[in-house]
Amino acid sequence: MEQIIGRKTEIRQLTEYYHSGKAEFVAVYGRRRIGKTYLVHNLFKDEFAFEMSGSIDAPAEAQLSNFGYALREFGDPKLPLPSNWTEAFEILKQMLKSKLGGKRILLFIDELPCLDTPKSNFQQAFEHFWNSWAANQNEIMLVVCGSATSWMISNLIDSHGGLHNRITHEMYLAPFTLGETEEYLQANGFLWSRLSILQIYSMMGGVPYYLSLLDKTQGVEANVNRLFFAERGELKREYSRLYSSLFRNSEIYMRVIKTLAKCKQGMTRKEISTHLNLKSGGTLTKVLRELINCDFVRGYNTREKKIKQKDQIYQLTDLYTLFYMSFCHPGTTDVAYWTHQMGKPRQNTWYGLAFERICMLHIPQIKKSLGIEQIYTEYYSWRSKCSTPAAQIDLLIERADHLINLCEIKYSQSPYSITKEEELRIRTRMADFVEETGVRHGILPTLITTFGIRPTAHSAIAQVQLTMDDLFT
Repeated sequence: MEQIIGRKTEIRQLTEYYHSGKAEFVAVYGRRRIGKTYLVHNLFKDEFAFEMSGSIDAPAEAQLSNFGYALREFGDPKLPLPSNWTEAFEILKQMLKSKLGGKRILLFIDELPCLDTPKSNFQQAFEHFWNSWAANQNEIMLVVCGSATSWMISNLIDSHGGLHNRITHEMYLAPFTLGETEEYLQANGFLWSRLSILQIYSMMGGVPYYLSLLDKTQGVEANVNRLFFAERGELKREYSRLYSSLFRNSEIYMRVIKTLAKCKQGMTRKEISTHLNLKSGGTLTKVLRELINCDFVRGYNTREKKIKQKDQIYQLTDLYTLFYMSFCHPGTTDVAYWTHQMGKPRQNTWYGLAFERICMLHIPQIKKSLGIEQIYTEYYSWRSKCSTPAAQIDLLIERADHLINLCEIKYSQSPYSITKEEELRIRTRMADFVEETGVRHGILPTLITTFGIRPTAHSAIAQVQLTMDDLFT
């Protein structure tokens, strides 16, 4: 088995399922390029009793033929190609019956949603195969993968049809954390500092395939120029492919994403609905839920007198999408654009915004560094309804020990200096928050910076200090 970076929980779970001694149906899903196939292949190499992959945008005839050729490869080379899906799964069943004998029989179907072409009756045949036979065979373990998240959720995980409650385990593959990204890059010979890793993460997130495109002989700027701003940059062309692979009828998802990209603070469901002239009903609920499930959007609670869930704020958090929408759409003809932005306000502003998003994606690491990972917490945002201009706090962590970490997030390429004006702003936000919410918890001003805080006459306001290193835990 090749070294698999991260994925420790998933490896442990898949191994347990393999040795469970009962029929298992495991659905692995996640965004395009996240490493689903890589994980299954490298964990179970040479163990497959049957394996095939659907082909994106291929017609029904081609999908069925590919399934038939896989049947020949793993069974009898003289098998006739099936003429429909019912026949295909019947041939698979008969082939697997001949392999029954006490040992685990592992089936792997990659890009399963691609097989469900219109009017092909694939889903009915697949359901019949599992429900009528495979689910009753303790030796069978079926693993299916799919990037088309909407299909995987609607037709497998939350199915109300023939596969309702038939999935024994679902497994969502998330992007790498900063710590896993560092591990991946080091394993591939990169000698980058943590600041460089943070910067590249701010544009790519923790998507393993995107990271695999990096050249260790180049710095951050040269890599970004090559991948995003060159005429045929690989990540310049990725955007439309990404959403079309994840979501059928991807246009509405991309409209929501484009709307959220314009609003740094996030938007309520009502604001999204109004902006898109779209009813705030089932369709919008489904779109937002699936964007959250894919880690493109986060829905976070707000705080007034109480923590409110129904008035959630939806905020775009996918770092690749944010960077693409900010700098590559509509784009520039300058192929060395990111190098030419070094030290300029637009680049510095971007890194500041991205650092805030990265902190939001690493709440478990922040809690661990605060020593409160075992304490019940709620985290949320707050926006003043009284002050002018409206004070806003992007991250508050309310704890069961009656303390609240009021987090200020500051990106800097050197230790951060708190000025007299900054100290006053923090104290004003604290006072406004306590007055408007009536909260009786103790308030701990918490600064999360890249390299810590430079001692000044005003640095004592930061009662708790975390640095970039804490996000790598």
